[in-house]
Amino acid sequence: MRNKYGKNVFVTGATSGIGKSCAISFAKAGCNVIGVSRNTEEKTVKYGDGSITYKKMDVTDIDSIKEVFESIKDIDIAVLSAGMGIGGAAYNMPISMVRKQFEVNYFGVLNTLNKILPIMRKRKHGLVLIISSVGGIIPLPMQSHYSSSKFALESLIEALSIEMKEYNVKFTLIEPGDTKTGFTKARKTYNPVNSPYHDVCEDSIKKISHDEKHGKSPESVSKVAFKLANKKNPPIRVAIGIEYKLVCFFKRILPDRLIDFILYKLYMPNKKN
Repeated sequence: MRNKYGKNVFVTGATSGIGKSCAISFAKAGCNVIGVSRNTEEKTVKYGDGSITYKKMDVTDIDSIKEVFESIKDIDIAVLSAGMGIGGAAYNMPISMVRKQFEVNYFGVLNTLNKILPIMRKRKHGLVLIISSVGGIIPLPMQSHYSSSKFALESLIEALSIEMKEYNVKFTLIEPGDTKTGFTKARKTYNPVNSPYHDVCEDSIKKISHDEKHGKSPESVSKVAFKLANKKNPPIRVAIGIEYKLVCFFKRILPDRLIDFILYKLYMPNKKN
């Protein structure tokens, strides 16, 4: 593989979905990939001249992160893909679920970056690819806390791209839309029967799940990640697919009230006052 950064690749969420696809893509191109996940057998799998060395690591567990990074000296490219989602009306979601959402999607990335960035800063070299979401640009009803965690992540990475500029560390937020992965089945939904949002939440989550199950493949995301590794100055954010590029474009130019109206019609068609 010839890219602008190097062969040492670190991937979180490497045993499923987008993270798995990215790890395999880089390994098949001859890279030495360290793929971490909470649930994995520690082993090394060869792919031609490349390989994936799987290690157990929980992005919310500081001790497990520290243990993994004790043996890591070089990281040229990092793909941070570990994440999870919760669904339900914003105002009655248990705070414990909201905290878990942010612990994984936001603090999990921050915990990992706190180990990766000193390595890249010292070498004055590196590319960090963050798997965000179009939901980090467009607020998703009944997934408001998921969107909030991605909004926070987007802001963090924009700031880091400025702070790390003098160290030649590049950042790109990769923003998939509906993608067919295990994320859909793993989503935790809170929708009590006495909630005034029960019916509309049920319909909304069904629609979201249907769209995800018929969405793009994880490979559509890993192909973009792979291409970004060959860009000297990658963009700060990339939406996956022309339809989601258009969504992000219209979000910037249309009035907020119109965006709210469209989202209401899409995700809350049966809401009664």
